[in-house]
Amino acid sequence: MSGFSGSLETSLREPFSPPFLRSGGFDKLNHRHYETASPPLQSLTQGINMKKLTTILFTILGIIMMANAANFTAPSSDFVLIKGGSFTMGSPESEDWRSNDESQHRVTLAPFYMAKFEVTQKEWREITGKNPSNFTGDKLPVESITWLEAIEFCNALSKRDGRTPVYTITDGGNTVTWNRSASGYRLPTEAEWEYAARAGSTTPFYSRKVPGAEDVNFYGHYPYQIEQNYFNDEVLETRPGVYRGKTVEVGSFKANPNGLYDIYGNVGEWCFDYYADYIASAVSNPAGASQGTRRVYRGGGWNDFGKNLRSAYRAAMPQNNSAYNVGLRLVCNADDSVKGIVTTREDANTDAKKSTDSGKTLIIFYSWSGNTRGVAREIARQTGFDSIELELVKPYSTDYNTVLDQAQSDQHKQARPELKTKIDSKKWEEYDTIILGYPNWWASIPMPIATLLENYDFSGKTIMPFCSHGGGRFGQSLTAISKLAPKAKLTEGLSIHYSGGSSLSKDVEKWLKKTGVK
Repeated sequence: MSGFSGSLETSLREPFSPPFLRSGGFDKLNHRHYETASPPLQSLTQGINMKKLTTILFTILGIIMMANAANFTAPSSDFVLIKGGSFTMGSPESEDWRSNDESQHRVTLAPFYMAKFEVTQKEWREITGKNPSNFTGDKLPVESITWLEAIEFCNALSKRDGRTPVYTITDGGNTVTWNRSASGYRLPTEAEWEYAARAGSTTPFYSRKVPGAEDVNFYGHYPYQIEQNYFNDEVLETRPGVYRGKTVEVGSFKANPNGLYDIYGNVGEWCFDYYADYIASAVSNPAGASQGTRRVYRGGGWNDFGKNLRSAYRAAMPQNNSAYNVGLRLVCNADDSVKGIVTTREDANTDAKKSTDSGKTLIIFYSWSGNTRGVAREIARQTGFDSIELELVKPYSTDYNTVLDQAQSDQHKQARPELKTKIDSKKWEEYDTIILGYPNWWASIPMPIATLLENYDFSGKTIMPFCSHGGGRFGQSLTAISKLAPKAKLTEGLSIHYSGGSSLSKDVEKWLKKTGVK
């Protein structure tokens, strides 16, 4: 077990014979001859009943073993044991709203402890002395934290509680090493998170019942499969519910069968892994790719549609970025069965195509109602940057209800509408920074934006996203951009409620200053 000294480990592998018992003769306990001890050690045994001494010695050994084993006990009653086992990770091709990055494969995991609750703002503040959260309250989950801040918190909490820190952070955070046998707090791997969330299920959620607003804190107007179940088939259990528009206190809803609260919704939860395609073959205790540009978070948040709460859904974001719907949940080892060192490094993109370092910036956006167009014009007014509005070969309907159906269908099919707008490749190479605008459609990007991201090379460029929305802010649009432009730098974005109203100018100015544009 972790924590044993080398000499003690040797004594456990071989018959135990403490040196000060070796006064000569034959040790009946261990069935071997023992040597004569030095006179000082002999003196310790004089007048002492050997049977009692042996009992004392094994008691001491037991205490030492228990002290070391304690590193692998549950830190508190707020942690539950997730028993090890095998499961099928990912989603079947028949699962509605699945993504292509959810390919199924077999995974085997060692046991681990997982916190019942997401880390609260009170817990975060006690360790860090600060609270970065957008919504404030001691019992609310901490959010607006980066992945790097999350692992630093894990290390600091481990030190406070007398556990061995798990992570070593070097090169300004570009290199992170994980000691897999350490007893400290850590982030779950993707596989551990999904295994714990599923709780033995193979359905989109841990329960066959589609979670509604009474079960989960999410964008309750749009539970999973609402269109098919409620509007089309009149399945009343899948109906619009309340949208709270913010986080709620941890533990506000019923736990999953593993005893985990808010595993879906409230805030997404950082995982250790870099975002990458799954390994197709069966794996044991996977830790993700060794290099990457995006870290995974799971579970969906308060502003996510039901489709993005699924057990298999994968979200991703740069490790230095934060969002008001992403926090963390702690895990720690339940034993020392998984060993070794995992070293992960940020992809330097040395082989990526670089922009010209001209410092030029392009505003490019798609707008249907005009709200996004208004935001783009304000950005252009304050910066003087070039601006291009995306047009389609086959435009969407001008009727609101019709375009809702068209946009949903395109997203469901992952369609790529053809762009009428064309940008000369040489002209494109002149821009180092792309200010990318779009409306939030169905909690993600409109598919014309997906077409743009796939048709043009964003390697080495900086993307500054902004969106107009009706309450869901960015939803999972940043994840969609991260996946489609993995070799681009993604900055903090600007979300504007509809047209922005009278505060638009100030909101844009504040964002441009924060991102270093002004």
